[in-house]
Amino acid sequence: MDEAARQDGTTARPGDRGRGGETAQTLDRGLRLLHLVADAPGGLTVTEAANRLGIGRAAVYRLVGALSGHGMVRRDGDGRLRLGAGVLHLARRAQPLLAEGALPALRRLAEQAGATAHLTVVEGGEGIALAVVEPSWTSLHVAYRTGTRHPLERGAAGRAILAGRSGSAGPVGTSGELQPGAYGVAAPVLGVPGLEASVGVVALAPLDPEVVGEQVLAAATAIATALAP
Repeated sequence: MDEAARQDGTTARPGDRGRGGETAQTLDRGLRLLHLVADAPGGLTVTEAANRLGIGRAAVYRLVGALSGHGMVRRDGDGRLRLGAGVLHLARRAQPLLAEGALPALRRLAEQAGATAHLTVVEGGEGIALAVVEPSWTSLHVAYRTGTRHPLERGAAGRAILAGRSGSAGPVGTSGELQPGAYGVAAPVLGVPGLEASVGVVALAPLDPEVVGEQVLAAATAIATALAP
């Protein structure tokens, strides 16, 4: 017989396994294309995408058609590929899950350091505070609100993210860059595919860079472990 019975009662026809492999390969290419577009602030031409993926232009057009149908990719007036609004929808759904996964480590960090702890992620080329936890035992601490935005080039959180891009995992300390009289220490959260983030603390008094630096690094490791696939 040309058909083999599966355990679930369905039948496997010749070529099913091959088609499954092709489907997985197409999915992989589509996701890789999405990442390439996300990493290209100025957009990406179809030719550039084909060269980087190592496939033909016709295959890229098919991938773009599928991704465009779901709002993940769009073509601008010059024909360059850019992220579509559908990515924002997914990001909004994912952000609460990221914050939830980071909260245990943030609570521990805030209590250890006696300072406001925060998880900052990259959004639109800026840093945005995705989750914030204040210490329970201090009488005075920084009121750092969830949703606060700032340039990556200013403040410990953003500078830690930039350091992570260059492969540095160590803590970064700053003072007065975002708020006069405020001190910050942060470290990048590394090892989570698709996530650019940092974890840190901000206080109204100078922080011991060695002690708090180790606490921040431990929190970054814990968050990376919690969020890793």
